[in-house]
Amino acid sequence: MSTESATMGSQPSEGTFFGHPRGLATLFFTEMWERFSYYGMRALLTLFMTAATTNVITKGDGSIIENGGLGLDVATAGAIYGMYTALVYILALPGGWVADNLWGQRKAVWVGGWIIALGHFTMAVPNTRMFFLGLVFIILGTGLLKPNVSTVVGELYPEGGARRDAGFSVFYMGINLGAFFGPLVTGFLGEGYHWHWGFGAAGVGMVLGLIQYRMGAGYLGDAGLLKSTDAPEVIKAREKKFFMTFFSVVAGIAGFAFLVSNGTIPLSLTQIAQYLGYSVLILVAGYFVYVWTAGGHTVEENKKMGVIFWLFILIAIFWSGFEQAGTSLNIFARDLTDRNIMGWLMPASFLQSVNAMFIIILAPLFGSLWIALEKIQKNPSIPLKAGMGLLGLAMGFFVLAWGAANASPDNLVSPAWLVVTYFLHTVGELCISPIGLSAITKLSPVNRVGQMMGIWFVGAALGNLFAGLIGGSLVDLEAAALFRTVAMIIGSAGIVALIAAPQVRKLMGNLR
Repeated sequence: MSTESATMGSQPSEGTFFGHPRGLATLFFTEMWERFSYYGMRALLTLFMTAATTNVITKGDGSIIENGGLGLDVATAGAIYGMYTALVYILALPGGWVADNLWGQRKAVWVGGWIIALGHFTMAVPNTRMFFLGLVFIILGTGLLKPNVSTVVGELYPEGGARRDAGFSVFYMGINLGAFFGPLVTGFLGEGYHWHWGFGAAGVGMVLGLIQYRMGAGYLGDAGLLKSTDAPEVIKAREKKFFMTFFSVVAGIAGFAFLVSNGTIPLSLTQIAQYLGYSVLILVAGYFVYVWTAGGHTVEENKKMGVIFWLFILIAIFWSGFEQAGTSLNIFARDLTDRNIMGWLMPASFLQSVNAMFIIILAPLFGSLWIALEKIQKNPSIPLKAGMGLLGLAMGFFVLAWGAANASPDNLVSPAWLVVTYFLHTVGELCISPIGLSAITKLSPVNRVGQMMGIWFVGAALGNLFAGLIGGSLVDLEAAALFRTVAMIIGSAGIVALIAAPQVRKLMGNLR
């Protein structure tokens, strides 16, 4: 029995949470506070990195506040943002392995949460090195927490079925509540007073989530405890080997970073981000060639994995546009949007909450719509929904390109342009994002479900990486030209996806 089983209890307590196991409330609020901290910090990240080092804020009462940023150019800030958000997803792969083989999901969530909190509090220290060290901590902690808290939710419903799906829907609301309130709190503090107050507030949110996680652990029963049948000494040896390998990799990356920073290796952060993206693409393509040719699978299984590869490409394209919310759209909100409301300057990061608000409003409606269409056998196929999601995203960028056409620092435009854009992006997200994990569990061969889930995370990571690089293009392109170009690329991909959908659907066989 793991340490976690001894400290967190083995039997669930009585009680329900909206008709679900009481343990769902524990996980709901843990994820809510973690997303509060993640999206709260993300809303400030690009703004802080691109803010002038000697930035002065004049408050309504005439008081003056020094609130300097890092003073980086947009391209460099975009590359850092892209690598950070990409690594958060990539580290979910070893984070899941640690939970499955060493600690169990419960301990992984607990340790990961504290590493995240440490990262935010490190960023609260007004020092450039501490800022980047804090990002590293958050990447590591999120890699441990994010994939494993969802696994524990699933274990609360051993019977599976519709009740489990409904439980994940409730859990999903916790994600979006955190994503809604996080930017409001950290933006108010970070943009209005001191950036580092905002980063610190994100850490406070994570600590609150950990406190209630510990207090509500008794409601989880055995969910998330290590289920390995190996002897303790075998697990200890495996743990030692893993961490030796892990710290060797970290030391290698740190050495590479040092050589880049002192000019020994003449690479810019933008170039490193680009090479990382190309490397990931080559590795994924090579992996699929391997499983198709030497994986020992049937023709039908290979066809279904071909569908997964197609969805991987589409989701990477989708996130490369959608995740510009934290880069180019955030900069547009700051520099070209009229945020003056009756004499009060609304923080630009407040607009980062709009997507979460629309998710909370629209997700139940879309869920009901798909069920209604299924009853009359008109529910769009998974490939068709993916194409629809890309078109929704493209429409949002076309709207913003229109709004940005005449925007300038002397001619600010209404925030309504961004609100409509986020509405269309949310519609696109609800078409493509929720189908992904469900589709992969259906399409994957039994012995490759975990690997294919990892491919989905890598697709999201790749999209986030290129979102940062594309957002950095504001250095060379006017906002309207950038948004129009993105809209045309993503719209073209959406049209191709719609045209290809019937043929891709055939590869799925009898699966819906």
